[in-house]
Amino acid sequence: MVAVNLESFRTNMTPDQRAALIDLLSKGADVAPEWARVLFPPERREYELLYAGKVRDEEVIADTIAVPLQRVRTFGKPAQGGEAENLLIFGDNLQTMKSLLDAKRRGEIKNPDGTRGFKLIYIDPPFATKRDFAGSDAEKAYHDRVIGSEFLEFLRKRLILIRELLADDGVLFVHTDWKKGHYIKVLLDEVIGETRFRNEIIWWYYNKMQGNINKFPSNHECIYFYSKGPKFSFKPQYLEREATQRMLKRAWDPATKKLVNVRGDDGKVIYIETDDQRLDDVWRLSMLQPADKSENLRYPTQKPETLLAPMIAACTVEGDYVLDAFAGSGTTLAVAEKLKRKWVGIDCGKLSIYTIQKRFMNLRANIGNDGVKLEPRPFALCNAGLYDFSKLRDLPWDAWRFFALQLFQCRDERHVVGGISFDGFLKGASVLVFDHKKHAGARVDEETLGSIHGAAGSKLGSRVFIIAPSLTFDFQQDYIEINDVRYYALRIPYSIVQELHKKEFLALAQPANIAEVNATVDAVGFDFIRTPELAYDVGVATAGRKSTAYVKLKKFQSEASVQNPTKAGPFATLSMVMVDPSFQTGSDIVDVQHVTFAEQIQADGNAIRFPVPAPGQDVMVVFVDIFGNEARELIPSARFAPKAATVRADKAVAGRGRAR
Repeated sequence: MVAVNLESFRTNMTPDQRAALIDLLSKGADVAPEWARVLFPPERREYELLYAGKVRDEEVIADTIAVPLQRVRTFGKPAQGGEAENLLIFGDNLQTMKSLLDAKRRGEIKNPDGTRGFKLIYIDPPFATKRDFAGSDAEKAYHDRVIGSEFLEFLRKRLILIRELLADDGVLFVHTDWKKGHYIKVLLDEVIGETRFRNEIIWWYYNKMQGNINKFPSNHECIYFYSKGPKFSFKPQYLEREATQRMLKRAWDPATKKLVNVRGDDGKVIYIETDDQRLDDVWRLSMLQPADKSENLRYPTQKPETLLAPMIAACTVEGDYVLDAFAGSGTTLAVAEKLKRKWVGIDCGKLSIYTIQKRFMNLRANIGNDGVKLEPRPFALCNAGLYDFSKLRDLPWDAWRFFALQLFQCRDERHVVGGISFDGFLKGASVLVFDHKKHAGARVDEETLGSIHGAAGSKLGSRVFIIAPSLTFDFQQDYIEINDVRYYALRIPYSIVQELHKKEFLALAQPANIAEVNATVDAVGFDFIRTPELAYDVGVATAGRKSTAYVKLKKFQSEASVQNPTKAGPFATLSMVMVDPSFQTGSDIVDVQHVTFAEQIQADGNAIRFPVPAPGQDVMVVFVDIFGNEARELIPSARFAPKAATVRADKAVAGRGRAR
């Protein structure tokens, strides 16, 4: 029985609300969840945004699954015996941030001054304004799809995790535009605190041309600057200017040849003439242009490095941790690298992940990406929520055990019941991680469960969980019941016992057309990589004097355990195809030069077209499905030679790399 907050009942509710609630209770009807904020207000606020689907802060943190990080590849060589501290993570940022929060609590995210958490977090989330940003050659576009209350709750959930991830003296910068900024400001006041608001920074771009429109041209965006606590690090930034451009010449006393103080009309502000101009809250910076070849990656919504540099330089020092939870083209990470900060970047898009890898292999030392070549410090590419089972099986036992417990949200706490050693707890029940390394070839069958039950059954309660590789189990059911004790099988690479989860698992959604590149994504749970099956022809098509290479898909089929395609058709699960026409054999870096999305591919007779590769240059083609799975195909340039244009080059991949 829940006790009603009588004080809230008397003072916080209107007479109509009280009457409505009394009527519901007298009829024995269900009380909608929205009443919780009336009966049990988390705190008294002068104002807050109210909308459908809003949940309590505590529920956001408690209900978000913390998916473990799987290191896929390390770029560069970490110190002997160590691991790369800088991380590029492919996954849903909400679930990933929950895992980072656990890492913060374990002391794994620590700054030079000993504080735990991120000293600076910058996010540039979708603005939900339904604007299209055309990408170069119509390859990419940005389209905000989540609007209204869904968008607000999408962002609010992430702000709650961001608040927890910040160091006590950390700062947050939220990039938005003039259409949604007012809503986001209220959300920030609610989640971070109105008294923690420091600045509204205006980015005024002077090189955005607008045609004949019936309003004043919109040539700015907003960045809200908050601190988590009352104390935070801040170092003023300055703009250099020539002596002839000094604005306060009257501050120079020709008699004494010294600078004098000049007070404003309010008698408080002191103006001091210097050769430098302190950076204020209006930043006059150009947008990236096609001519900015050293920096422009042709990624939609890419921001210039000059925009991020003042924030990171002002509020952090070398060695501090910086996070960008919507990493996009990787501008925040690149600037953090150049300023010698540690960094973590998260994005749910494969295009983003490939773009950032390419960017870091072409870094230059100066902000704006010019100057001498800069070799980045080691960084690791990680998966969060979509895993390669073949690499998991090769983990040492301790690493496997840790991953298994994290995957199923178990508390790591070794204990003994009836002489049986268990590894942790899940929902209050004991968990055993089966040691398939030690017991190679052994099976988990009903006899195994009977042995456990005979030793500890009466002391185990109503449920026990066994985690093991899928093929280790000798039964297909979710659980075997022995004398009112259910022994659940949690299978790796895949296991979802629906009754254990509040939400149905949802896979990472990749775009199928140019309008969805940066669409918001809410993934739930985890899945395992299943390499798509495909078949294709390659060749060269000639029209007049122009020749074009093509890859024509004959078959593309993929699946995810947690989600079926929402539309039918032979290519329903295709998302995009990325092409590197001059791939360096032996390298893992795919220099994506051409991106074609599923909609365009199907409209063009299932063909992907790009310039004919130079002789001797191998072509890397990456096929991505809507669940985030990919298949890589290395095609020799000889296949695209004009004389081979009519040669059929079928390629079929049947179940390669399928999770088992």
